[in-house]
Amino acid sequence: MVAQKGRDMLVKVNGGSGYVTVAGLRARKVSFNAQAVDVTDAESSGRWRELLGGAGVQRASISGGGIFKDQSSDATLRTAFFAGTILTLQLVIPAFGTLEGPFQVTALDYSGRHDGEVQFEMALESAGALTFTVL
Repeated sequence: MVAQKGRDMLVKVNGGSGYVTVAGLRARKVSFNAQAVDVTDAESSGRWRELLGGAGVQRASISGGGIFKDQSSDATLRTAFFAGTILTLQLVIPAFGTLEGPFQVTALDYSGRHDGEVQFEMALESAGALTFTVL
């Protein structure tokens, strides 16, 4: 597999009239996590931990940051954060696949220096079942 450009990893938000790429992102990250359920007991072989397959909670986190551009995607994220609403997001990972499903905006930060641009950072947490489509 050939190396992929980071800028081709896209975070898209559905603002009601289709998906719009989140504007101004310079960095983006997705993390997948699964909670392990420990079922180790006195009869476990050699005192090795045993886990219950298929149990526990799965989740995905998306984070990113970049330059604040005051686009429709910025307004959609800001409105969803203050209202506590769940958004439908799509994450495109080049040469890998597309992740899609409900997410909640859990953090939204804005910062700026007197001699620079306004920047933002966002954090999103999965809020339901996600689908993955292989590219």
